[in-house]
Amino acid sequence: MASEAVKRILEAEAEADKRSAEARVRADGIVTEAERKASIAVQKRLTDAKTETGKLRDENRRRLEEYTNKAEKECAAKLGELEKTAASNSDKAVEAIISGFFS
Repeated sequence: MASEAVKRILEAEAEADKRSAEARVRADGIVTEAERKASIAVQKRLTDAKTETGKLRDENRRRLEEYTNKAEKECAAKLGELEKTAASNSDKAVEAIISGFFS
C-alpha cells in the first residue's frame, strides 16, 4: 500500500515535471513569437516614419523654393524701384550742380 502511494506520488511528480517543461517550451515560444511580431511592428513603424519624414521634407523643400522665388521677385522689384529713384535723384543732383555752377 505504501509503495502504491509512493508510486503514485512519483508518477504525479513526473507528470508535473513534464507539464512544467511543456509549459516552459510553450511560454518560450510565445515570448519568441511576441518578440518577432514586435520587431516586425517596429520595423514597419520606422519605415512609415521614414516615408512620412520624406514627404514632409519634400513639402518643405517645395515651400522653401516657392518662398525663395517669391522673395527674389519682390527683391528684384524693389531693387528696380530703388534704381529708378536713384537714377531720378542722380539726374536731379546733376541738374542742381550744373545750375548751381552756371548761375
